[in-house]
Amino acid sequence: MKKNVLIAFSILFSFYQITAQTINPPKGRIAIVADGNSPDPDDLGGTAITIALLKSAGLEDRLVHYSHSCDLVRDDRISEKAEKERHHLMQIACDMTARRWTGFEHLTFFDAIWQKQETINDLAWAINASTKNDPLWIIEAGEPDILGLALQKIPKEKHKFVKVITHHPANDNAGDFYTWKQILDFGIEEVRIPDQNIKLKVPIAQWNWAKNHSDSRIQLIWTLGKLAEVDDVVRFQKGKWDCSDAGMILYWITGANKNNGLEQGTIDDVKKILLDFIAKNPEPKRGPKKKN
Repeated sequence: MKKNVLIAFSILFSFYQITAQTINPPKGRIAIVADGNSPDPDDLGGTAITIALLKSAGLEDRLVHYSHSCDLVRDDRISEKAEKERHHLMQIACDMTARRWTGFEHLTFFDAIWQKQETINDLAWAINASTKNDPLWIIEAGEPDILGLALQKIPKEKHKFVKVITHHPANDNAGDFYTWKQILDFGIEEVRIPDQNIKLKVPIAQWNWAKNHSDSRIQLIWTLGKLAEVDDVVRFQKGKWDCSDAGMILYWITGANKNNGLEQGTIDDVKKILLDFIAKNPEPKRGPKKKN
């Protein structure tokens, strides 16, 4: 009997550890540089989840830079028209999610190609503001060129206060102007975690909970990820709902490398954090008032 109780307690404790992730970010601010334009659409869902996770964790004020479409040279696998569509879709994913989840009014979501100099200047400003006690964590959710262009504008003594979280060499090695080695040569700290596609690029049916949820903020997130699934430029998104880049945010909000952050997040982790927030913050009634 005693043995069975101990086994049951052990299983319960393990389940609690897995499902009850603690929001415990490291000190510092966060910046995000994503692509989504040329040619892969997965950043549509990744962006929506990233913004929603930061809001749900109460960390929206720690986000000091967000840019998208950072693939500065169009891939020949995507047409000019489709590339233009992606820019608009990524801007919608940023602006609409931020507006609906609220708390990001302090931020401008930049298009790294269409607003190239503003993007570089904004990230450079965030880097320049960094100190030992207030470092900048940069999420590398796309090619590294914008990072390099911003770092080169800032005195080298500030670079040691920059930490770049990466999860995939496909991003690191895809730069048109900077190699990954050149980024590291600036003196930044590389924070590498496992490939987040393994557990966060999943069959779309695993997201039916969001598709069928009564809260339209959750439905919006599902819709943005679905747009990537029906994309007709790449085929590897078919049947998948992909928020893999948001795994780097999961890692950061749960502690990163200073506080044992969650290195291999799952859909259940995302779901728990978002739905806990939704339960505590019901959707406000919207729309025009009825005329008498």
